[in-house]
Amino acid sequence: MGNLLKVVVGAANIHDTVAGCDVFKAVLEKYSSILGVCGDEGYLGTFKEFVLSLGLKCDISKRIVSMGWVVLPKRWCVERTFGWLLGFRRLSKDYEISTKSEENMIMISHSTTLLRRMRY
Repeated sequence: MGNLLKVVVGAANIHDTVAGCDVFKAVLEKYSSILGVCGDEGYLGTFKEFVLSLGLKCDISKRIVSMGWVVLPKRWCVERTFGWLLGFRRLSKDYEISTKSEENMIMISHSTTLLRRMRY
């Protein structure tokens, strides 16, 4: 559905696979019923090993080699969510000074999107 479970804005010098382990651990503390996770090839190393060490399932999608444009359902949810967030002016550029402020703006923007969708 594209709902956010946890938002973490981190430093650019920390790779997603390393930071993803901490984020996923925090998500599991709150949502213990999660049985697995999906990711792209960027999460193939450290993150996949971390998830498997927890005894959970980790599906990593392979790089698309075809020349045509293809909709992949799980990736589409992620990209659509990013698209919704970038519709908010404060998230389109780095206007925030602190990472906590940026995380809160992401949550406010996502909440606004969800509330708009509930009207219909």
